[in-house]
Parts: sequence; C-alpha cells; structure tokens
Amino acid sequence: MAKSSTPVRKARRSLIWLLVIIGMLVAGNAASVIFSNGSWTPKLALDLEGGTQIILAPQLAGGEEARPSAEQLSQAVAIIRQRVDASGVSEAEINTQGGSNIVVSIPGRPDEETLNRIEQSAKLEFRPVLIAGAPGTTSVGETPTPGAEAPAGETPAAEAPAGETPAAEAPAAEAPAETPAPELESTPTASPTDGSDLAWVTPAQQAAFDAYDCAAADNDNSAAPEDEPLITCESDGSVKYLLGPVGVSGERISNATSGLETTQQGASTGRWAVNIVFDGEGTKQFADISTRLVALEAPRNQFAIVLDGQVISAPVTQGAVTNGKPSITGSFDQESAKTLADQLKFGALPFNFTVQSSELISATLGSAQLVSGLLAGVIGLVLVVLYSLVQYRALAAVTIASLVIAAIVTYLLITLMSWREGYRLSLAGVAGLIVAIGITADSFIVYFERIKDELRDGRGLVSAVESGWKRALRTIIASDTVNFLAAGVLFILAVGNVRGFAFTLGLTTIVDLIVVCLFTHPMLQLLANTRFFNEGHRLSGLDPRALGAVYRGRASFRTPVAGGGGKNAPSAKEAERRRTIAERKAEEELVSSGRVRSTKSEKDS
Repeated sequence: MAKSSTPVRKARRSLIWLLVIIGMLVAGNAASVIFSNGSWTPKLALDLEGGTQIILAPQLAGGEEARPSAEQLSQAVAIIRQRVDASGVSEAEINTQGGSNIVVSIPGRPDEETLNRIEQSAKLEFRPVLIAGAPGTTSVGETPTPGAEAPAGETPAAEAPAGETPAAEAPAAEAPAETPAPELESTPTASPTDGSDLAWVTPAQQAAFDAYDCAAADNDNSAAPEDEPLITCESDGSVKYLLGPVGVSGERISNATSGLETTQQGASTGRWAVNIVFDGEGTKQFADISTRLVALEAPRNQFAIVLDGQVISAPVTQGAVTNGKPSITGSFDQESAKTLADQLKFGALPFNFTVQSSELISATLGSAQLVSGLLAGVIGLVLVVLYSLVQYRALAAVTIASLVIAAIVTYLLITLMSWREGYRLSLAGVAGLIVAIGITADSFIVYFERIKDELRDGRGLVSAVESGWKRALRTIIASDTVNFLAAGVLFILAVGNVRGFAFTLGLTTIVDLIVVCLFTHPMLQLLANTRFFNEGHRLSGLDPRALGAVYRGRASFRTPVAGGGGKNAPSAKEAERRRTIAERKAEEELVSSGRVRSTKSEKDS
C-alpha cells in the first residue's frame, strides 16, 4: 500500500506546483492591468498592428546634409538596431533608404526615451573644466565594491576629503554665480602643458565664453574638434562651461550599465548611476587625468562628461579612479540612466542624425493574416486530437488536457512579456506557436508508447507508468534540448521576424517540459490507480490484450496462442513483432540446449 500511494502523493504535489505557476502568471498579468498599462492580450508586431515610421537623415555640423559611406551607414544601422532591441521593443525594422537615410519602423507609438535612443549620436567625451558658471553638484569615483575599502593613499569617491564639503552636498547659496577666468595677456606666454592648463583660455576664448548663450537655438557642439577647447552648457542650460580638449574618448568604453549607486559598504544611496568600464588604454588615460584633477582648485578639479556636445554631468573629482570603472551620477531616473547606458554600450553613431519625418503606418499584413494563422493552428490542433482519439482512445483525454494547459501557460507568458519586456507577437511568432503543437504532441506520443512497451512486457499499469516515464523522460529531454538549441542559435543570428519565430519556438519548448513533468505524468500516475485504466478496459487505450502483451515466465518466452483467424491472431503478430533482439537470441540459446521448444515448433504443433 505504501508503494502504491507514493506515486499518488508525488502526482498531487506536482499538480499543486503547476497550479502555483499558473496562479503567479495570472497574478502578474492582473497586476499589469491594475497598476500599469498592461493588457490581457499580447501586443502585436509591426506586420499585424502597424506602428511609427521614422526617417533619419545624416547631418554635419551647422545643419548641412551629409552623405555617409556604405560602411558608415551599415555601422549606424547596426548600432540603432542594438539600441532599439535593448529598449525592449520587439520586431522593429531598421533599413536604409536612398543610400544615405535610415528608416526605422517601430510597432505602436514609441515613447520619448525610445526616440532618444534612436536619434542621439551618443558621442561621449570626458573633458577637464577650465571655467564654469557654477560649481558642480555631483561627484565621480570608482564604482564601489560592497564591503571593499578604499586603497591606501586614495580618497574614496563617496566621501569628501577631510575639511571639505562634498560636492554633492554643497549648499547652493554658497556657490558663486560664476568662476572668473584669471587675467591673461593678449598672447599666451607658453603652450598648454595638459588639458587643464589655463593657457588654453586665450582672450578670444574668453570673449566667446562671455558671449555664449545657452538658450540659443542654433547651438550645435556635437562635431567640435577633440583637440581644441569647447564652450557648451549643461543639458538643461543651467550652467555654462569652457572645457579643455578631450581627455578620454567614449570609444574607450568597453561596457556600460545602469543601477542604483552604492557606497563602498554596499549601502544604496537611492540615486541612479551609469557605471562605465574602460578598456586598457582608457583605464590608463582616466587614471592619469583623475589623478591630476584631484590636486587642482575648483572649478578645474571638475571633469565634464559631454554627450553629443552637451554636458550631462560635471562631477568634482574627489579621488583618483585607477580601476577603469567610473560611475556617472546626476539627475538620472531609471529610464534615463538605462537609455544612456545602452547608448554608451553600443557606441556612438558615425554621424549625427536628425528626424526628417515621423508618421504612423498601417499593418503590413493586417488582421486577416493573423486570423489565417490562428485558423491554421486550430486545424493542426484538431488533427492532433483526432489522431489521439483513434490511437489512444480514452487516453487521448490526457493529451487534450495537456495541450490546453500548455496553451494557457504559453498565452500568459507571452502576455506578461508584452508588458514587462516589450515583446510583440508577429505572424512568424504565430508560426512558432503552431509548430509547438507538434512538438508537444510528440512528447506525449513518446511517453504513451513507452508505457505500452512496458505493458507488452507483462508489467502492471502502475509499474508500467513509472518505468515508462523513466525511459521516456530521457528521450523527451534530448528532443527538447535539440529544439531549444536550434531556436537559440536562430534567435542570436537572425534579425526581425525570424527572431520572433525562434523566440516562440524556444519558449514553447520550455513550456512542453513543464507540462509533461508537472501535468501529463502526474495525471497518468493518478489514472493508473483507477479501475477503468488499471483493469485495461478496451476503451482505455491500455488494454493488454489489444497491445499483444507477453507474459514472461522464468527462463521462458511465450506469445499468445496463435489461431488461424481467431481474435488473438493480431495480438500474437503484434507480440512477435515487438520482441527484442535480445529476447530472440536468448530463446535460440534455450532451444539449442533443449530446455524450451521454439515458437515455430509450438505453432507447427
């Protein structure tokens, strides 16, 4: 009794876990509908819903049109595609037009953050500050490691040196309206020795700085030379700067991520930051410059971070950053920090682009194609159900129920990802869902046939279910692993709608394993203990007589009695066909030793 009850307890536990998973998915979708802009239906891709088409035209400094080379255009398309994908927008299309323009088609209406990802060049520069209209309000330092201490001889970036007020906490009332440049002769007496040398501030530069208006509409510093000073402002126009030449270029960035700023003890400050990782050369350059700036007086101890010609942050350097991992802090929120990190991670566009036009476009295929795709899926599902009824009779109820559970889990996952990750269902994705019906049915067939093999060997149904599951699970895992790897490779290498097909194929493969393990097998464990299935009712699909079951006694191999045209003849033929090579060889050895008569002799007699 204990042995027979153990599979039942395991089956009930598995079904409870399945209900928990479905409940969590339903709760997640409900939360998206109640507290956010979620929906109970998945978002559709460009081919089924339509969206927004943006045409980008390359521009030179001063607003003149540029004609990039084919290589530059391909590079820009690749960078924009990476930025759009990183934003969570799925099934976007990025193409070229006329050998110079770039056409970006995005499903639905893109938000402002998505447009910024596309339009901005994201040319990042680190320049020393020579003159500033107001002191900085942020600080820069090494990205802290929780629990780590500052190296000896270095001042932690999170803390100001003794006796000084941290830049992030400097009272606004004490900040001077403008830090005047020192009086200079008409002609510099010496050439600048480094990027922070005030010899860069010539009378002409001073006059240009005094006359510069941050509110002017024609300000465009995105193409300023890297080896010359730059006059620019904060992105919000609040502070004006005269900056030295570029100290570190954004090309030296190997990675960039966003997250909440933490202290060296691992505590969160609640401010969003962009964490940068330089390559080897960039690490050396930033270490040299940050070491130099620490010893200078304000505002020359500030390091301006310039994005597309505008200062996004001008932190005070409170410690030498020698690990090549500075952290940018400022007026970031979660979205703006992630946007900047993605832009820096994928690199600057080879040209500045302006929006030539932005308009709504209709679906390229339309709802009729979606209905056709869903109809094809329904037809495939009906054929699978009919085959299961003919082949497995009452056992087909498990197949149908498993397919329904798989459809529910898949639908909830796709809907939840539409809200959380911006996933959109395309017609290619629908094709992946249709293919998944065959993958799921294949797993059931493998399992059911293994159970039949065990019944033919003379096992009882409860034992056949457990033994058949152990043999079938290996085959199912191997098959699903191959499907998942194929979907993964296709998703990584492909672009556009093909990725949608690969995504749904991989997702449904995972769902198949979940349903088989947490529903199909537990249901058979429970059904095996019912009288209808356990006694092998002829409509159960597990009738031992219909399967040609063989009783194997000790040292003997026998088949059901064969008759010329009796009702047992098909069972005998089936049993003979199902015998393994090992069984046949063992019988031959016994026959040769005279211990048992051969099957052929029994038939002849």
